Amino acid sequence: MADRRWVEMGRRELAHRSADGVEVTLLWDPAADTISVQVIERDTDARFELPVARDQALNAFNHPYAYAALATAA
Repeated sequence: MADRRWVEMGRRELAHRSADGVEVTLLWDPAADTISVQVIERDTDARFELPVARDQALNAFNHPYAYAALATAA
């Protein structure tokens, strides 16, 4: 389940997965009609969130670190 401190009211969890201390959540904000991927590393408490295009949402959910690298390179 996504870290509720980080998921604001109104956003909806579309998908969630957890493995090796890393939680990845796909979120939709119906008010803004935006999608994002949230990543939380439980061991280090490192976290980030990436806005993603609709057509890339599932790919970003499955490969959030690759999308994070693309976002910082742009």
